[in-house]
Amino acid sequence: MWVSDLHQAGTGPDQVAAWYARQAAAWSERAASNGDDPEATARANFAAWNQAIYARRAAELAAGTPAPPIAEPPTSATPDLFNAPEEPPVNTSQNALLDAALSAAGRGWHVFPLRPGQKRPAITDWENRATTDPDRIRRCWSTGAFNVGIATGPSGLVVVDLDTPKDGADAPEEWRLPGIRSGQDVLAVLADQASSDLPLDTYTVATPSGGLHLYYAHPDGPELRNTAGRLGWLIDTRAHGGYVVAAGSLVDGHAYTATYDAPPAPLPPWLALPLTPTAPSPVRPSRAWAELLATAKRRNAYAAAALTGERDRVLNATSNRNDALNTAAYSLGRLVGSGALDRDLVVTVLTDAGLAAGLEPGETSRAVRSGLDAGSRNPREVAA
Repeated sequence: MWVSDLHQAGTGPDQVAAWYARQAAAWSERAASNGDDPEATARANFAAWNQAIYARRAAELAAGTPAPPIAEPPTSATPDLFNAPEEPPVNTSQNALLDAALSAAGRGWHVFPLRPGQKRPAITDWENRATTDPDRIRRCWSTGAFNVGIATGPSGLVVVDLDTPKDGADAPEEWRLPGIRSGQDVLAVLADQASSDLPLDTYTVATPSGGLHLYYAHPDGPELRNTAGRLGWLIDTRAHGGYVVAAGSLVDGHAYTATYDAPPAPLPPWLALPLTPTAPSPVRPSRAWAELLATAKRRNAYAAAALTGERDRVLNATSNRNDALNTAAYSLGRLVGSGALDRDLVVTVLTDAGLAAGLEPGETSRAVRSGLDAGSRNPREVAA
């Protein structure tokens, strides 16, 4: 459940219950005027459920005793936070977070809501739904004290995350050097090795854990993606497929704070180079592939052709390779679900294709597994 907890943000549950009652009435009216529109009906049901939740909280506060639990709503009733029919009661915390979201969007950075007081997204498909539209942002942040996420890929950003070690964590052998205590120290060593200055003259955010987020402009050329430890100990990066928590957000009562307000500097070449994926080598059908294809043909000729087509699409993708792999896995998963293809065979073929396309082993495995699982639940029957 990710209903905004406005009571914790400073607005009383009785006020929020009243707002949700108005929401339910507004969506019910919209549903009736549009011929019982199922989406509007679902939103009305969701709002009514939230009204019951907050009315229950108000009763608990008044009586000092727990009230009966409220049943969970159907998952199909989850609302789109960017489309609320009217504004709810707001408080200082909400206003500050709305200002933070609008400020980031004003820089051209695509924002989306994170759960109140947390770093986790409050919506699904956040990278595609992140926006710079101030009207959509106002509608979204009017519904709750959401933290602000910045989708780094659509925003044209590469953010270097300089962390601090967790309690009791020891540095890897290669970083057990005098004075190395944080990601910033490691970055200083890398800059020295590159005969360059420490690249701190860019937009910078201090994190509650004592780390720093350095914002850089994504360079021209290949699409950079997230990394963990590739540059060095305690240094991660966020680019396509990733997000960062924006300045002004609060986690466990501690703020993310902009410490240097400047436009993002170009990503230094000596940082861009190790983050750039290597171009995949041309892949020709191998004996192993030929044997796998022959096995698929013996089972179903149409499915074997689909296997070949999806494999080639992954190998030939010039961008968004992870998405291409996941889409291929979903399409072939539908044939796995109907029994036209063997799942293990598809896993082998798509894993080889993903790795050959330059994806990391972990993201390859996740993309294949999630796509196959989803496709298998929606089987597609084909002629033998």
